[in-house]
Amino acid sequence: MNARILSQSVYSQAGRARFNPIRNLRPEVLASALDAFENGRLGPAARIFEAIIRRDDLIGGLYLKRVKSVARLEPQIVMTEQSRTAEKHRDVLRKFYDSIEVFSATDANIKGGLRLLLEQMMEAVAMRYALHKIEFVDKAGAVSASFVKYPLWLFENTSGALKILDMEGQLSPGRALDGREWMTTCSDGLMCASSIAYLFKQLPLHDWLVYCERNGMPGIKATTDAFPGSPQWEEVCKAVEEFGAEFHAVLSQGTQIDAIDIGSKGELPYQALVERMDRTLCSLWRGSDLSTLSASGNTGASLQHYESSLLEEHDAANISEVLNRNVDAEVIKLAFGPEAVPKAKFKLILPDYEMHRDELEIIERLCALGLKPDSVELARKFSFPLAKEGFGDEI
Repeated sequence: MNARILSQSVYSQAGRARFNPIRNLRPEVLASALDAFENGRLGPAARIFEAIIRRDDLIGGLYLKRVKSVARLEPQIVMTEQSRTAEKHRDVLRKFYDSIEVFSATDANIKGGLRLLLEQMMEAVAMRYALHKIEFVDKAGAVSASFVKYPLWLFENTSGALKILDMEGQLSPGRALDGREWMTTCSDGLMCASSIAYLFKQLPLHDWLVYCERNGMPGIKATTDAFPGSPQWEEVCKAVEEFGAEFHAVLSQGTQIDAIDIGSKGELPYQALVERMDRTLCSLWRGSDLSTLSASGNTGASLQHYESSLLEEHDAANISEVLNRNVDAEVIKLAFGPEAVPKAKFKLILPDYEMHRDELEIIERLCALGLKPDSVELARKFSFPLAKEGFGDEI
């Protein structure tokens, strides 16, 4: 009944005109949205995920760290073989990625280039899917393209294939996506689990806040010989009120009130629950918990750092493969003809992490034993430019 047709002119309004999906979020509401998400109705859960990422301090920070760690990586066009054709393909792809324009379908203020595209594609780590509409153009005789990021709540997945909706909230199947016009990035979808941890954290946080409001300040009791209603009595009442305590009382001489202590004598459970959810979220997003992140001499720090680098390596490989499959091949066909097979591809280059240093140490020990490695394979593994006689190309 509330479905409405969405056109390009109202996409930006659609994201801002909706109600707040996480206000008074309850377990039964979240469970229903997650069940619908798993069944292909992506809208309700996608709205909740977006709101949590924007408003929760921990999840928002973890999300940005995961996204920025990949967006900052050095992009490179590598050749898959040593040939003149591969050189030409490499040059075309370099110019292409330097000239692309990236936008958002819901916010006209968002504009950028390759780095913005990588950040938008990394949204799939949180939302499970990130979708871009691609329009290839001829810019000064060279192939270029514009990428427009569409929000996940505009799609449904009931048939096992993502389809775009004509109306937000419609129950009928959407329209199939043209593989040449749409690029779909798929990843872990961590917000499904993170939204549950968020809710389990918010409930004790709310109770903790109520407890602090009720028990954070002591009650004030004043005893006076003044007769109730007299000027002296009123002065005492005014003085008690100015102390600002939530609980206060003025008693005549001889009156007794017994206090009802609702405070906790032991350790409150709220902090333990909140910290438990925070550690869960850190492990989920970054491969390390709060104790490891905050400890300077923790013996597990090296292992946790290795786990974080594994996540970054996986994200970088996933982004590269999506671009190779959906963009690189199409650019080469537009530039060299429909029968052209790409001889170069986009790749994100990882920094030299500790695990790579360990690999180099192993290679050095093998060389000391008389085993000679293949120099081309080593250069390709560590993304090191290797001069080749007659070409001078990068591996």
